[in-house]
Amino acid sequence: MPEENQQPKDRKTLDDRAKMTDLQRLRHSCAHVMATAILRLWPDAQFAAGPPVENGFYYDVELSHRISPEDFPKIEEEMKKEIKANHTFEKMVVTREEALKDAQSGRLGGLTERPANPSKFKIGNLEDIPEGETISYYRNGDFIDLCAGPHVMRTGNIGAFRLTSVASAYYKGDEKNPQLQRIYGTAFKNKTELEAYFTMVDEAKKRDHRKIGQEMGLFAIDTEFVGPGLPLWLPKGTAIVEELEKLAKETEFAAGYVRVKTPHIAKEKMYLTSGHLPLLYADSMFPPMELDEEKEERTRIQGLIAEADRVLANYVRAKSTGGSSALPDVAALRLIEEEVEAGKAPAEVSDAFRDKRRAESLAVFLPNVQRYYLKAMNCPHHHRIFAAEPRSYRDLPLRLAEYGTNYRYEQSGELFGLMRVRSLNMNDAHIYCQPEKFAEEFNAVNELYLKYFKIFGLEKYVMRFSTHDPAKLGQKFVNEPELWIQTENMVRDVLKTSGINYVEVPNEAAFYGPKIDVQVWSAIGREFSIATNQVDFAVPKRFGLVYRDKDNTDKTPLCIHRAPLGTHERFIGFLIEHYAGNFPLWLAPDQVRVLTIGDEEPLVNYAKAIVNELRGNMVRAEGDYGTDKINGKVLRAEEAKVHTMLVIGPRDMHAGNVSVRLHGKGNIGAKPKGEVVADILAAIRERRS
Repeated sequence: MPEENQQPKDRKTLDDRAKMTDLQRLRHSCAHVMATAILRLWPDAQFAAGPPVENGFYYDVELSHRISPEDFPKIEEEMKKEIKANHTFEKMVVTREEALKDAQSGRLGGLTERPANPSKFKIGNLEDIPEGETISYYRNGDFIDLCAGPHVMRTGNIGAFRLTSVASAYYKGDEKNPQLQRIYGTAFKNKTELEAYFTMVDEAKKRDHRKIGQEMGLFAIDTEFVGPGLPLWLPKGTAIVEELEKLAKETEFAAGYVRVKTPHIAKEKMYLTSGHLPLLYADSMFPPMELDEEKEERTRIQGLIAEADRVLANYVRAKSTGGSSALPDVAALRLIEEEVEAGKAPAEVSDAFRDKRRAESLAVFLPNVQRYYLKAMNCPHHHRIFAAEPRSYRDLPLRLAEYGTNYRYEQSGELFGLMRVRSLNMNDAHIYCQPEKFAEEFNAVNELYLKYFKIFGLEKYVMRFSTHDPAKLGQKFVNEPELWIQTENMVRDVLKTSGINYVEVPNEAAFYGPKIDVQVWSAIGREFSIATNQVDFAVPKRFGLVYRDKDNTDKTPLCIHRAPLGTHERFIGFLIEHYAGNFPLWLAPDQVRVLTIGDEEPLVNYAKAIVNELRGNMVRAEGDYGTDKINGKVLRAEEAKVHTMLVIGPRDMHAGNVSVRLHGKGNIGAKPKGEVVADILAAIRERRS
């Protein structure tokens, strides 16, 4: 179900509605049935929006009664009655004037007219409908609502449903508007699908990365001193980060990538040139910074000018019969200048006039105040690295990789654990290549994704191939119609030839080219977007990137932007939930713990030697050599999700053995110490799942 802090857009476009799935139609219809039920129980209810969302639906309602989960059974009972009545969902097209009249009478979002209770939110929703767009109602039984649809045929077509939660939400997501109650629910075609969903939801709660991350000591969010959405990676979490980075570096090195490092800030000009500013990323970037030294000098000079203007304005006012306090105009300044040169002006006025002229001349030579932004993406920085040296076709493909820290000014209501943060480490790279090499390079990136899927045990995936909308060229997408068609065909051909599982989604491309978003499903069936593979044919041209081709002419390279592991924050959040914190040995924060049965010095020394050997091979190993009983030591290790426990007693020591226990699997028996250590090292090296 949607998180309560999320604010979906209330109004869907006509394109969005046309693409609604059968399940979304069912859920949208169920939202209307829920509103019908609430009105039967509380006739004064006022409704705003009731759209389908990712895993269900909601309706926003203003009501004097505070709805709680205790009210859900009686609401659901009324909903069942409406479904049993099998009312038709009837569409009615009306004029704007008719809709406004019905809203004023309280009929919209109601069961009857309510003259004393106008449908005020529906009046506001009417304002959001563009002129010329068809205005329609949908009726089921006595309930009528302003709605563009679509719906199922009849209320009886709604299968199994359940109300899930209630939250607060501002009308249209604006804190200046009234705060409403948002009632969430979900619906499926049948009871079996509904129960399967809630089984998954219950399992997801157990796997919540925020809960497990805290229990395992992986990361912390310090809102008081650091800020929301800025995770602090604790030592155990940092171990996972570094393992992922190591994996990426090894695979990228083998694939011919070279690593680069770029600054965390850059001039505004960088992002204006790339096109990320002013429109596309303006809301996602932190406010700009200005250099303090330049600001101070400019402020000083502007202060001198202001003070001079004040003195001169007072002088002009004193001489004026009208008593004007306005700043002196050009003519007045000319007269003051003549008086100054003739020595007729008072000393204070002469000094002010000269200060003004001096300050204005200094201002001319001041450099423009430079605005810097925290980088929200690595792309333009990599483009400037490409431009730093002359390039030939012999240098291509050039694969630049970076673990760059980016910053996104996510809204406070959108922050969510590691999934939505303001500081993110991007597994980023850009491939600059010739058009004839595109298919090979793009497919190699997709193959890299498949390799990662195998390592992490991700069996279900789909690649969302996002294309442009020709009608939105020059608005949402760069106005290069031929390049759009060319690059989309190139991507489509690669996908078809490789046999990779993909779906094509129109109107969701990046502004600079088509892209693939990689969707994966966790062990419990939750869908995540974890990676991207994009074509950028526009921004390299904006930066003037060229290479010298075989025919001795300069050409603009195609650029592939890829991030197979996405951001560490989101990907680790996904992995925590995927594994439920039970990471494979190579990725586990606590890989090995050596437990002694007793604390005799020879036994402890034997155990410490094993720990030291493992740590000498970069294994995250530690020992528990205390006097408490072995059952307690094992329990502590299990609770900490230590992957491998090596239990050693006097008998094991004398035989040169260790008894191996695996987290969640129990004891697998005693083996020679050397064999166990060798197997641990091999499992880590091979990244066994």
